[in-house]
Amino acid sequence: MTDRYCVFGHPVGHSKSPQIHAAFAEQTGETIDYSAIEAPLDDFIGAWQAFIAKGGVGANVTVPFKEDAFRLCDTLSHRAKRAGAVNTLVLGGNGQTYGDTTDGVGLVRDLEHHGVKLAAARILVLGAGGAVRGILEPLLKAGAASVLIANRTAEKAERLAADFMDLGVIRGGGFEAVTGTFDVVINGTSASLAGDLPPLPDDLFANGATAYDMMYGAEPTVFLAWAAERGARPLDGLGMLVEQAAESFFQWRNVRPETAPVLAALRQSL
Repeated sequence: MTDRYCVFGHPVGHSKSPQIHAAFAEQTGETIDYSAIEAPLDDFIGAWQAFIAKGGVGANVTVPFKEDAFRLCDTLSHRAKRAGAVNTLVLGGNGQTYGDTTDGVGLVRDLEHHGVKLAAARILVLGAGGAVRGILEPLLKAGAASVLIANRTAEKAERLAADFMDLGVIRGGGFEAVTGTFDVVINGTSASLAGDLPPLPDDLFANGATAYDMMYGAEPTVFLAWAAERGARPLDGLGMLVEQAAESFFQWRNVRPETAPVLAALRQSL
């Protein structure tokens, strides 16, 4: 019987995950069935259980269900515990549900594929929501010299930084705390979706700096356009999407797909 996988979201019709995993399966010769399921906002656990009852063995989880997925798991990866969220579910042979988060490793791999050096880098992360929480451990473990989390509500950034201080030099504050220059600036806010830009100084970027927006689109986001005008190298989050999906695929199938051709095809389709 063909193993069934899906992505849960609400809404979920825009998701690229079915396209990505179909490409991975074709490339690797794995036989899977992957669909998109719009789970009810008030019953994510019920949607997962119904999926299992129909033969489901694994799933991706997108907004707004990553914390719900975290709570339903019987066992969790170390990085999922750190993030407080799950984007990858695996049904074990014992009937228990294992949860992981692949977002952070997806971001780091995408940056590394583009030749961005994270070791000894001064990194600025904009925003302090769930998307940011999932990337902090991998950034610090990659050897960043320092990480500053800047957020409209300074207290939220400070609390988030405190949760990761055992892993390296990290602090949080408001946007007014952004002083000096940075080698890597990551936009983890949702401002790009509204065409807005966080209040940032013009002299933010060090020579050769990279600006990364976790959002993506056919055209550069407002943040990336602004960063490029100030000399930074702009990268969007499409590569992160593909890389985190590849890590999920590996969790399920124990086969690691090649991401470059899938990313190229996805970029062309935007």
